[in-house]
Amino acid sequence: MKICAITMVYRDYWALAQWYRHYGAHLGPRNLYVISHGHDPEIARICPEASIITIPRDGLKHFDRVRLRLINSIQAGLNNLYDWVIQTDADELVCLNPDRYSSFPEFFEQTSAPAIFGLGLNLAEVEGDSPLLPASNVMAHRNIACVTGNYSKAWAVRKDIPLRFHGVFCGYKKTEDFPFQMPDDVFFVHIKHANSDALKTTNAVRKSVADTVGEDWNVNGWANPDRHTKRFFRKLAAAQELPWQDAIALGYEQIRDNPVRDAKRGLVKPPFINYVCRTILPDWFARA
Repeated sequence: MKICAITMVYRDYWALAQWYRHYGAHLGPRNLYVISHGHDPEIARICPEASIITIPRDGLKHFDRVRLRLINSIQAGLNNLYDWVIQTDADELVCLNPDRYSSFPEFFEQTSAPAIFGLGLNLAEVEGDSPLLPASNVMAHRNIACVTGNYSKAWAVRKDIPLRFHGVFCGYKKTEDFPFQMPDDVFFVHIKHANSDALKTTNAVRKSVADTVGEDWNVNGWANPDRHTKRFFRKLAAAQELPWQDAIALGYEQIRDNPVRDAKRGLVKPPFINYVCRTILPDWFARA
């Protein structure tokens, strides 16, 4: 079975290094594709065996729409060469429980669904956590997370199915029947808040981009990234803490059992429930 992963990045170096390490270990680094938004030799240094696709960095107005069409078009092309294409942001890692699935090929062999979703976990650095070294595996050093519908995203497709708004575009007449497949022991981990030092740098870059574009930039969280960060940690602290098994059971109940089927936009996606509960991840994530 042939599987690849694709992402798009602009100067999010720490997250990209985590993405490359994680998916390279599972899929082989030569099956990784990185779209660089502007020429950046640092990306090739971080991802030496990946395929780097460089696009021009000009005309940022409405770029989020352009980005969506671009990455989905490249994904569609890769679907002609690979059985499955994994598409995530650079700060998103899909973790399979190694006690249940020995590999991504084994996991994919067990499903007939056209697209796969994962239960979302928003990973955090909390008081008492040690700073991360550049080469550290984030999943081995952070274990506090919020269960979240916002990051219970679609992450892999076996056909030419565009990913949109954290879900899939399946067509206006297919939303009622399209399978919302979110298997047990498959987790979509958002790592942006798991490294405070890298987060400061990322927020500064995002604020700079939003300030450059001005009022035409409407990407959520970029114009006021520090405010979004403070809100995340405030909500994390206020969330109910549950043991792992109870937390994911509640997450599946609220998220997997309640997909959004939007016939007007032809979308199937997770519900926007951002702070279901807080939990402590089991040790197996360090091996995922």
